[in-house]
Amino acid sequence: MAILKVARLGHPVLRQVAREVPVDVIESAELQRFVRDLRETMREYEGVGLAAPQVFESIRVFAMISGVDEESAVRRPATVWINPQLHFPGPEEIEGWEGCLSIPDLRGRVTRRRVVEVSGFDETGKAHRIRYEGFPAIVAQHENDHLDGRVFLDRMSDFSSLSFLQEFERYHLTSPDDGDE
Repeated sequence: MAILKVARLGHPVLRQVAREVPVDVIESAELQRFVRDLRETMREYEGVGLAAPQVFESIRVFAMISGVDEESAVRRPATVWINPQLHFPGPEEIEGWEGCLSIPDLRGRVTRRRVVEVSGFDETGKAHRIRYEGFPAIVAQHENDHLDGRVFLDRMSDFSSLSFLQEFERYHLTSPDDGDE
């Protein structure tokens, strides 16, 4: 496994619409290696999600947290989505703090849908459709945005919350309505 370099805001790869992965390529050794490296990179940087464009691969793949084992408080392995499509079963929205490995040291409040259903393939080529609510729904939307050439800053309607990480941790992290990031 390898730790991949993370693209930073300003690199053109972050603003491209990523191309779909042909289904017959999903089980290839090359894509399997990439998926392992993507997961390992996400873990190394303590991210809750990471999209292929963020590691200079303009393909429709992202990894995201799949939760925490309640008994042991250990993170479960990251869920990988290939050619994901997002579906929104309702209009309810939530606002939360977001950050991004490609925009290090900045945090801002973003409004997103509270519930999302993601359909697509896993790394074995099996089709899935999973419903996410709350924080995992935010992560899925954030990572999918990367596949469309968008970053969380594009979703901010008000930049007054934009904060450097140190100030975010000092002034905002302990607020009662936080906990998203």
